[in-house]
Amino acid sequence: MLCGLAPGLRALAAARIVTGLGVGGEWAIGHALLAESVPPRLRGRFGALLQTGAPVGVGLAAVVGSFLAPRIGWRWTFLLSGLPALLVTAIRRTLPESDVWRERRPRLHDGSLRAAPYLGRAFGLAVLNMSSYWLTYTWLPTYLREERGLSIAGSGTKVLVVVLGELLGYASFGLVSDRFGRRPAFSLYATLMAVGLVAITLLWPFIVGWPPLLLGCLWLVGFGTGTWSNFGPMFAELFPTRMRTTLVGSVFNAARGVQLLAPMLVALLARRYGLAGGIALAAGFALAAAGWVWLLPETRGRRLEP
Repeated sequence: MLCGLAPGLRALAAARIVTGLGVGGEWAIGHALLAESVPPRLRGRFGALLQTGAPVGVGLAAVVGSFLAPRIGWRWTFLLSGLPALLVTAIRRTLPESDVWRERRPRLHDGSLRAAPYLGRAFGLAVLNMSSYWLTYTWLPTYLREERGLSIAGSGTKVLVVVLGELLGYASFGLVSDRFGRRPAFSLYATLMAVGLVAITLLWPFIVGWPPLLLGCLWLVGFGTGTWSNFGPMFAELFPTRMRTTLVGSVFNAARGVQLLAPMLVALLARRYGLAGGIALAAGFALAAAGWVWLLPETRGRRLEP
């Protein structure tokens, strides 16, 4: 809401920092609380349900950015986007602390990084997956408009197809990971995203003449982003209770911070290879993440000890 009321660029930047503090904090807390509160055999499904709220938000953003923002202006767009965040404060009042956390609370002072031997590998996985995601989503609407000649409404519609794929990808990932394991599920979904990215960039001339195939490839990109549903359950199962929220939040947000470089990387590559070449690089990151996940242990159904 402060962004919408900002009188200048400096005030807007400061308001965005405040927004970032809230976003970065609530993600880790929400996933840790959920992981500690549900049965181990269903943790992937519950984590995926929680994470599925993200593509719903992306879909709303695509609708507002493509169709509403040009009519109401950026200030009212920011003001409206603040309303869902206020709902969180009301929802929080009905949520109890987890039993696992309450049992551990008297001993919270004994946390140690030595209890998290996979910290670096978890960070690497998050960096690779986020790089694939942000390289794609930072530039996809621009790529569709400027390099492929679609109108704002047309590119917005195509992004909504991606979002529909996200919804199914995020939601289904939990079922697949609870059944077959976190690592196989992650590799499968990351590879599918890479296939979709290669199709809409390097293979564009071959698919653009077949609208259903084009839409299917865009949908596949979204479906592959179901890998995001892996991080909450897997990281919660990977780190000890005494440091769970701290490490989940630190790893995830440090990896998010690295993504400051993603738009710059695409911009540099676009000068030589066009936006298609920059976005195609995201397929490489997706495949790298699909392999990297096997450096971490399988955590499916792990019991969380106090």
